[in-house]
Parts: sequence; C-alpha cells; structure tokens
Amino acid sequence: MGSEKRKPDYIFSVSWEVCNKVGGIYTVLSTQAKTLKEETGATLVYIGPDLWKDKDNPLFIEDAGLYAAWQKNAWETDGLAVRAGRWNIPGKPVALLVDFMPFFAMKDWIYGRAWELFHVDSLHAYGDYDEASMFSYAAAVAVSSFCRYNVNRNDTVVYHAHEWMTGLGALFVKRFMPEIATVFTTHATSIGRSICGNGKDLYRYFNGYNGDQMAWELNMEAKHSVEKQTAHQVDCFTTVSDITARECTQLLDRTPDVVTVNGFEDDFVPAADKFDSRRRAARKRILSVAGRLMGVSMSDDTVIVGIGGRYEFRNKGIDLFLESLRTLRDGGLADGHSILALINVPGWVSGPRSDVQDRMKTHSHSSKPLPQPLTTHWLYNMDGDRIIGTMQQMGFRNGAADNIRVMLVPCYLDGNDGIFGKSYYDLLIGQDLAVFPSYYEPWGYTPLESAAFRVPTVTSDLAGFGLWVNSVLKRQGELRDGVKVIHRDDGNFQDAAAGIAHEIAAFAASDRKSRERMRKAAGSLAEKALWKHFICHYIDAYDFAIKRTLNQNTK
Repeated sequence: MGSEKRKPDYIFSVSWEVCNKVGGIYTVLSTQAKTLKEETGATLVYIGPDLWKDKDNPLFIEDAGLYAAWQKNAWETDGLAVRAGRWNIPGKPVALLVDFMPFFAMKDWIYGRAWELFHVDSLHAYGDYDEASMFSYAAAVAVSSFCRYNVNRNDTVVYHAHEWMTGLGALFVKRFMPEIATVFTTHATSIGRSICGNGKDLYRYFNGYNGDQMAWELNMEAKHSVEKQTAHQVDCFTTVSDITARECTQLLDRTPDVVTVNGFEDDFVPAADKFDSRRRAARKRILSVAGRLMGVSMSDDTVIVGIGGRYEFRNKGIDLFLESLRTLRDGGLADGHSILALINVPGWVSGPRSDVQDRMKTHSHSSKPLPQPLTTHWLYNMDGDRIIGTMQQMGFRNGAADNIRVMLVPCYLDGNDGIFGKSYYDLLIGQDLAVFPSYYEPWGYTPLESAAFRVPTVTSDLAGFGLWVNSVLKRQGELRDGVKVIHRDDGNFQDAAAGIAHEIAAFAASDRKSRERMRKAAGSLAEKALWKHFICHYIDAYDFAIKRTLNQNTK
C-alpha cells in the first residue's frame, strides 16, 4: 500500500458535544473543524444528539434543504429522525442531530446484541449510560443510512467516535460496515477519572491497578466495558496525551495507536489593536464587582489570579489552589501587595445576588462588606458547597485588612450571568496570573487558553498540557517561559502548595517589564499548540485506520 498518507473522502465525527457545549471535547471538535477540512479536503460531517428539538439552539443553524431527500429516506427506511444544518463555529461544517429517544424501545435488544457480538456488558448500566448508548447506536444507524444513500462505493470513509459515550455505535459500524475505517478516541478513561474522583491515589499504585477490577469496585462496569471493547476492536485507537496513553495501557490493556494531541485556534483572542482595551475593561469589571461585594476599593495594582474549569475539587486542583493561598497568607505576603483570587467554577447556582446588583447599579462603594462576601452568586447548596466551606474553614473572610482575598464565581460565564455581563474569555484577559494545578487532567485546555491570552500560567506535570510544555522546552517550564509546570504526585500536596505560593509571591513582586516578558512568552508558547501544528496527528490516525481497513478487507 506504500507509505503515502491515505486521506478520507468523508469523515463522520461523532460526539455528545456536537452543537452541545459541555466540556473540553466541545473545544477540541469546534476549534479543529476548519483546519481539518482544509488539510484533508474531506466532506466533514459532525453528528450529535438532538437535545434541543423545538427550542432555539444558537450553536446549530438548521437547513431543511440540506440532504432533504436522504432525511426523508432515513425516516421512511430506518425510522430515524435527523435534522441537518451547520454547526455555528469557524468553517460552519455540516452537523446532523439525531433523535435517539425512539431507540429506547429497542434498548434490551441492542444491549443483547452488544454482548453477543462485542462482549460489551451493559447489565449494570445506570445514570447516563442508557442515554449515551441510544445516541451512539442512533448515530451508527444515521451513518449507515447516509452512506447507502449519498456515498460512492469507491469513496473512503472514516467513522470517528469520541469518548466512551459513542463507542457502542463504532462497534456496530465496524461489524456491519467493515469498509468504513473506525477511529475511537478516549479523552479520559472512565476508570482513571473515577479512581481520582473517589479520592484514591492513582499514581502511587498505578502499576498495580487492574481496570476490570476497579470497574467492579467503583460500579463502573458498563462504561468501562464499552470503552475497553471499543478500544480493542476499532481500526485505530487514539488518546490525547502521553500521560493518558500510559493510563490506557494500564487500565484498558490497550496502548493507543496514535496520540492525537489537542490543539486549538486563537481566533477568540482579541487582535493587537483591541487587546489592551479589552484587558483594561476586564480588569475594571472584575475589581468593581469584588469591591462592591467586599466593601473595599480595590487598586488597579491588585494582582488578579484565577482558576477555572469544571467543578472537580480534587481533580482540577481547586483544593491545592486554596491551600497555596492559605500558605501564602500565613507565610506573609510582602507589604504593599494585594491579591484577588478568582475561582471561576460553575456550581449549583440559584441566581445572581441582588445586593451585588444593587451596588453595581448605584456605583456605590460601601465600606461594609455584604453578607457572605465570598461568592458573587447565591447557590442552592450554600451550606454544603465544598469550595465555600473550605474557604471558611481556612479563615478567608475578605475583610478590609486582608491583602489576599478569594472570590468564588460559581456561574457559567456566557455574558448573561447577571453580575459580570461578560464571557469567560472576556474576563480571562484581565487576569495577571492563572493557576491550574490539576491532579487528573488528560490534556488541559484551561491553561492553554490562559497562555493564549498572554496570562502567565501555572499548571502541573500530571496534566497532558504541562508535560507537553516540558517536552517543548526540554526542561521544566518556568514562569519566565510563560508557563510554570510544578511537580505533583500522590505525596507532595504541601510541597506543591508551597511551590505555587512562592510563584504567586514572586509574580506579585516582579516589575512591569518582567511581567510583560512573561506575558509575551506565554503567548508564544500557546502559538505552538495551534491546530496547524497538531492536525497532522489526526491525519496519521485516519491513515492508520484506512490502511488497516483495506488490509483486512483484502484478506
């Protein structure tokens, strides 16, 4: 078959997060689409769940005329309801949203066939497993129908399934449409995430873990089963970083064929002529909200430090971030320095605080803090929220005499939060320093995004991004490089906290020129992670899958 790269004519990319913004996979797919299309020349079709139905989805631009004849045929032949349109992202690729709900009537039959054909054990399924599996099966039916109706027999087709939630469909495609090259990407193993989420030490006992045993112990048998069987049976198995590749080898008994490193596009970063004004506006808004909440007037010299991402207290290093702030406070921050720490982590929000809104409207700077000056929004579980509870336990009060203050921003920042009125990116640009000391992080978009906004960033060497930084620099990243990579393991929590506290203190003491050099270095490092540098790994994966499919079909 030669060494020339085989590129697909069609790529069907299947994910729960197509036109459905949930987490990091959305960022992977939505930022890569334009570059993937340009580099492969393939007809690119993204397939996601039709969760919105009659409600307006700003991420999906429906086009009733797109593949209209096929949609009619799919309904009449397979009982499949599909809405076709465009994903409202750069490149505006084709998106097919499938209605998977009717397949629940076939659930027992589907699970029975999955056991008979692939040894996927769905017996102990619970929670989101059923919903994900019915979508996964519906996506496979959609691709099968689409190919029969629209695709030339000589065209090369790739079916790319993302995460365990789409594994079942990939297995059915592999079995019943062997001419289609199947690729499966695990963005984080279900067992690895569960081990960490349950407070167990992943790394101390790493070589002793057995994935099947842990799946039984943690009641994760169904998810682990479909993930493991898909990894073993598709034409090409990939993951997003070297650290997760090691995890796959240990917990799934399958070493990935290709590591498809996560890239991104920086088109969300303001152009040079608008960058400084956006940064000033962001800082003004952050300091204004904090000042109203805490009853203080905050100087523009305040160093704004932030952490963000999903509410995973241990996995995302929120616990370590808070411990580092306590370490810095108790060790004494140099006189004249003031730090405002933001925790941008969506929680169980009941709504924006009306007392903060009132102070913002009247532009009043009261000398008294509002009741509960630790959070910008009220939560349904105020007494049970782990972040607020930890802040209170550590003695953070955000008083007038404090020079280290911590503010929880527990809402999804989309510009409609009722307090800031800005998106996450529109506030991120105003930060001076970002800290993402993750314990479990297969890749790590949040530190990469911060670096792209020229915000010097601290991450860990348990994050795929942190290891990538070290590999680029050929040494441990330092803040002078734009990204500091701290060492983390299962036994150095306090040492890591002291290290982060030292980095924050050193940054606060640095002069303007030093900070500008760090900011420039962060932006330069982030540029090396653009999709134009990383899309080659996807092309390698597709080439691997296509050649393997051709080889199998000619035997």
